Amino acid sequence: MSLVDMVESQMIASVKSEEDLQHALTSNSNIVFLLTGNLMTIADYIQQLRAADKHVFLHLDFIDGLSNSKNALNYVAEYWNPTGIITTKSHIVKMANEVGLQTIQRIFLLDWAAINKGIEMVKSCKPDAVEILPGIIPKIIDQLSRELDYPIIAGGLISDISEVHAALEAGALAVSSGDPSMWNFDL
Repeated sequence: MSLVDMVESQMIASVKSEEDLQHALTSNSNIVFLLTGNLMTIADYIQQLRAADKHVFLHLDFIDGLSNSKNALNYVAEYWNPTGIITTKSHIVKMANEVGLQTIQRIFLLDWAAINKGIEMVKSCKPDAVEILPGIIPKIIDQLSRELDYPIIAGGLISDISEVHAALEAGALAVSSGDPSMWNFDL
């Protein structure tokens, strides 16, 4: 199932703590970005989220004790079996694609050079979607949604429903947020 087909709520829960995990389990968000955990806890977190009918994307850059190797990705795919992964590293996206995980390339829009480098990276590694941070720049969301043939997820610095709507109207498929109070927006 493609990421576009998975999206039921356009608000994605970005879980940054175990406390946030409890909020995500009962939220309207059907997709969860898991940005916390370690080698001892992550399997349980994924299992809880799956039991709550959530699609789980594991942010590999934030999982304590996990290396960025092909063997680590094979382990993640075979034993933890998340829906997919998120990373800022294009070579990890390529390896994750090879082991059958869905992939989200995260890029930071710091300036025009970063935007151009991000576009180049996305085109070379071919993720299933792109998460852009910060997500409060509708003009850039619009440009990227026209220039890249990948779903765009806006995240970072979004703090109210009007910013969520602006990102969606500019072409974002969904918006990710680490604020549990936003996870039940009716989108």
